[in-house]
Amino acid sequence: MAGQVEGKVALVTGAASGIGAACADLLAQEGAAVLMTDIDTARGEALAATINGRGQGRAHFMHQDVTEEARWPEVVSEAEQRFGGLQILVCNAGIGIMVPSVLDMSLAEWRRQMAINVDGVFLNVKHGVPAIRRAGKGGSVVMISSVAGLRGSAGLAGYSATKGAVRLFAKSLALECAGARDGIRVNSIHPGIIATPIWEKIPAGMGGGRNAPIDPHALASTSVPIGVASEARDIAEGVLWLASDASRHVTGSELVIDGGMMAGRASSLVSAPTR
Repeated sequence: MAGQVEGKVALVTGAASGIGAACADLLAQEGAAVLMTDIDTARGEALAATINGRGQGRAHFMHQDVTEEARWPEVVSEAEQRFGGLQILVCNAGIGIMVPSVLDMSLAEWRRQMAINVDGVFLNVKHGVPAIRRAGKGGSVVMISSVAGLRGSAGLAGYSATKGAVRLFAKSLALECAGARDGIRVNSIHPGIIATPIWEKIPAGMGGGRNAPIDPHALASTSVPIGVASEARDIAEGVLWLASDASRHVTGSELVIDGGMMAGRASSLVSAPTR
């Protein structure tokens, strides 16, 4: 079914690569005008040009550090002036920092991760939700959390703290919007192991101070029940559904897209024959 978000305007953070890029691309394909932001200007502008060049969907890119509040009014104003309003927020920008133990994490690392993963989502909402209300058509806020926001993860305690915060922030905002009867729905998405560039940016060696890529496919083969990593498009499809009117009665919910990770551990034991 094409045109699932036809006529809507979306703001996607962290849109230059990975899940954010897949979301921006799919929302544009399905009829939305998309304002994309990221700190990676080259990739962001290239993707916007690709979307506009194919003649299917509209996109515009702006450089943005989601932790800088002064930039947020400019970004939201651009969406309103360029595209005529705002109906969809995809709070996607985030980072992951892995350490042997949270005791090995520096305060600077803790604060940086918290600033991007939590403060950035808060600022998105603080400045974006009033714009959705001004447009007067209701809308959808989709916050990208993680399975690490649903359960603990050794070596990723700080990351889990941020993603758990996003999960409950989404529920609380959902109740506030429901109480305001503003037609804005708020939900969180919880990906498992996704094959995206974020794995190239997580320090390897468990705090050894060097960056080396982690192979998400190899990791998924041993830790995901279905045996394969998800692709960014899999998450984007979930975002599209939550952004569309097909999910009009869904708010305060968690959409888990993890290949069965939260269901439990898949057993490799074969039952002995019975006599």
